[in-house]
Amino acid sequence: MTAPSTPLGESATAAPRRLVIGCGYLGLRVAKRWLEAGAQVWALTRSAARAAEFAAAGITPLTADVTRPDTIRDLPAVDAMFWGVGFDRTADATYRDVHVVGLGRVLDALPGTPRIILSSSTGVWGDEDGRIVDETTPAHPVREAGRVLLEAERLLHDRTGNRGTALRFAGLYGPDRLPRLEDLKAGRPIAADPDSWLNLIHVDDAARTVCAVAAAPAPQPLYVVSDGVPVRRREWYAHLAKITGSPPPTWDTTAPRTRGADKRVDPARLFRDIPLRLEYPDSFRGLEAILK
Repeated sequence: MTAPSTPLGESATAAPRRLVIGCGYLGLRVAKRWLEAGAQVWALTRSAARAAEFAAAGITPLTADVTRPDTIRDLPAVDAMFWGVGFDRTADATYRDVHVVGLGRVLDALPGTPRIILSSSTGVWGDEDGRIVDETTPAHPVREAGRVLLEAERLLHDRTGNRGTALRFAGLYGPDRLPRLEDLKAGRPIAADPDSWLNLIHVDDAARTVCAVAAAPAPQPLYVVSDGVPVRRREWYAHLAKITGSPPPTWDTTAPRTRGADKRVDPARLFRDIPLRLEYPDSFRGLEAILK
């Protein structure tokens, strides 16, 4: 049987209909790419000011809060939804309230059978002592965020079956988001093992990946997303310091290895399954493009 040429629920002739929940650093780039491709795009926000910004950009705003069930109503019928919600530490909600309970509310409220793409993290793996990890590697998160995201992945697959794809993103970097740059500039030590591995993906390539997965006829339920070129922290931060005129990096190797940990993530499945060409195939070239 020939695979369908359009994603689940999407007409071959009608303009695609897309929804972004969490239209922030990554989600807004996803929304704008969908707009540029001719889709009708909705985005959920708690802020009236952000709603006005979305409307000015051509995105239809929905004012709601995933932690308040009374506001999750009248969601549009769409072909695909991207869940890219961040965590607001100033809000009166736990990480689980947002990423598990909130996700469940949205899945319950969405009409039809859209494709759901969930932003997860390679943080679901703990410290792997520099080993290569991929979609088949068991996840044993040691931080709360990793445990909650793993629970969210399971919820997604339980509720949506083959309509759901979780994307475990490596560290996002891009304009206005360069890891530890302020520490470098100030000469503060970086709390990490300099010889551990760093896995990254430029935010524009992360957005490109979301859109490619949404357009794919039959994506798998889980993909690791990185540029596929792990780099030693020592080398990456030395290069960042050099091109920003910062002092050479110093290191606090006594810090617990719970956040950055040490692993090399392998996105081979993603590049095999999904037609995708990265604009920034390694983070050194990405840095040069941002800072030139």
